[in-house]
Order: sequence, then structure tokens, then C-alpha cells
Amino acid sequence: MISLGSNQTFIICKDAAGIAGNIFAFGLFVSPIPTFRRIIRNQSTEQFSGLPYIYALLNCLICAWYGTPVVSTDNILVMTVNSLGAVFQMTYIILYITYAEKAKKLRMFGLLLGIFGLFAIIVVGSLQIIDGVTRRAVIGFLSGASLISMFASPLFIINLVIRTKSVEFMPFCLSLSTFLMSTSFFLYGFFNSDPFVYVPNGIGTVLGILQLALFSYYKNASKEDSREPLLVSYG
Repeated sequence: MISLGSNQTFIICKDAAGIAGNIFAFGLFVSPIPTFRRIIRNQSTEQFSGLPYIYALLNCLICAWYGTPVVSTDNILVMTVNSLGAVFQMTYIILYITYAEKAKKLRMFGLLLGIFGLFAIIVVGSLQIIDGVTRRAVIGFLSGASLISMFASPLFIINLVIRTKSVEFMPFCLSLSTFLMSTSFFLYGFFNSDPFVYVPNGIGTVLGILQLALFSYYKNASKEDSREPLLVSYG
């Protein structure tokens, strides 16, 4: 009876953490909206890069696939958050291609086709793995590696903040959303005993704490700027 009650508590905590992670992730997904309002208003992508959205789309697709019952039967909330994230990234990429110069359009379209091709290979290849445990491990490693690379992407911004003693290119809301989402999914993976979820999100949590600490330390040195940073990291 004690074991059953403890098990039920873990399930409740896991679900609560996963739901919280989905909610906090929404803050990350909508964070580029000001940037794209500017792009639409000026009818130009200016100097903004579309690469973060390409990387984020691949990350969301791989992680969503890991969360499907075909790969892992107990990660539905991982599938839902990343499926929603993929929709947002596709929307941003389409808008970017629409307003980009011809050379950038072709490059982004080529990268988008490459992402879909790579994801198709991953899906088809994983379905050839008959053993469910092995399939989960393979996609789990890919998912974890993808997440870690996404969480590591702000490192150059962290370096910039330390060098310039300014947080103008590290928005507080973005850093806070990253920290809250990473922490939620770290707990989700922990309660679910899934290292492919809690390890990368644990790293994301540490990096989120570092960003918030830097923001707190350097915020008084920051100056307002009219540009909207395009840096986004997804979990």
C-alpha cells in the first residue's frame, strides 16, 4: 500500500511538472513575436538570422517524436509541448522566408527541406528498430543531444554579457521562461525516471540560473536598445 501511494504521488508530481513545463514553454514560443512584428512592419528581415528557428524546429521535431507512444509510452507531455513548438517554428520560418531577400529565401528553404529530410530519416530509421528499448534509447540520445545543443546556444550571449557588462541582448523574460521550463521538465523527467529528459533539462536549468544571475548582476549597466534580439532557446 505504501509503494502504491508513493507511486501515485510520483505520477501526480510528474504530470504537474509536465503541465507547468508546457505552460512555461509557451512563453518561449511567443517571445519572437515582437521581432516578427518588426519584420512584417518593415517588410524586411534586416540583419536578423533565421537559423535559430531552423535549429529549434529540428529540436522540436526530434523531441516530439521521442514523446510519441511509438517511442516512449509515458512522455505524452513531451510530445505535446514540442508539437506546439514545431508549429510556432514553422510559422516563424515561413514569415522569415516571405520577407527575406532572394538569397536568404533560397538558403532558408534549402535548410528547411534538409530538416524535413533528416527528420524523415530519423523516423523511418527508428521504425526499423524492432526492440522498443533500443529504439527509445537511440531516439532518447538524439533528443538529449539536440536539447543540450539548444540550451548551450546562449553561451555566446553569456560571454557577450560578461564582456560588455550589459544585458541588452539577453531579455529577462526569455531567460526566466527558459529557466522555469527547464526546471519543470527536469522534475518531469526525474519523477518519470527518464534520464533523456532530466539530464538535458538539468543542464538547461543550470544555464538558466546563470543567465538570471548575470542579469541581476549587470542589469544596472544595461541600456535600452530599439532592436529586438532574435536569440531563442527551446527545450
